[in-house]
Amino acid sequence: MAFRTLVVVICIWLSKVKSRTIEKIEQIEKKTWHLAMNLNPSDGHIMDYTTGWVEDLFIGTYSEAFSKDYLNRFIWRHPVNYIALVRHQGGEVDAVKVFRFKEGGRSLLSRFQDMDPGREIVTEGGPVQEEISKNAKNVDKDPVFSVGGDLAFNWAYTNNGHRIVLTGGYLSPADVNDDGTRGIGNHYYCIPHTGVAVSPGSKSSAHEISIMGKGLTDWWQGSDHGHGSARDGEVFGNYAIYVSKDATTFPGLGYHLRLEVEVSNSLNFLLRENEDL
Repeated sequence: MAFRTLVVVICIWLSKVKSRTIEKIEQIEKKTWHLAMNLNPSDGHIMDYTTGWVEDLFIGTYSEAFSKDYLNRFIWRHPVNYIALVRHQGGEVDAVKVFRFKEGGRSLLSRFQDMDPGREIVTEGGPVQEEISKNAKNVDKDPVFSVGGDLAFNWAYTNNGHRIVLTGGYLSPADVNDDGTRGIGNHYYCIPHTGVAVSPGSKSSAHEISIMGKGLTDWWQGSDHGHGSARDGEVFGNYAIYVSKDATTFPGLGYHLRLEVEVSNSLNFLLRENEDL
């Protein structure tokens, strides 16, 4: 009789218990980076402050996009929220920084055309991703990877202009003609608020990519400069500029670059469902 009573009690208790089914769902989100520009500081084409950035022109070719100067006018006009600066050796990444723009939904073309007054800090919070290979050379003299801070565009002072600089480096005051700022897309004798050289078409005081450091006589990389053919600098690599609407991370060191770089984010969800036994 006692055994039967226990069985009845257990059955009643089980009838009131609900089971829980847990199902794990994984969602893969794919996001894309687009190559907007590549700069080779020693390919015979000087992409200084006055060349290419605001003209809405296609520069270079798809086939040589990672070995010579390149600008894709269609990507340049595309509204974006993130930018990646990637130093590479023959298309292989050896350093990368990713930033988020303060003002989203604007194209690189519109940002670089905004030259008057210029001097705009365009990202915030510093890099959201930063990776530098332990084998990367000249990092201490690199205009992107030797300094911290955010990106500033169209850094203008007196008759000098720099398309991309980092706020962690030295930034010349607007009224000081000290030729002291280093960056990407440089001209030291121009009208920076209009983007033209003082002497139309002259590149005698221009260079593409700087070398950081005090007391340097030659502060430019490669042969793409206007300071005399006997004064070529060392080349640290090519510099690629990628943009995206929503990608926040870029493939890491050693990645072989493509015109479009797809990244995946994995999102995990737990679905719970209760049922009576």
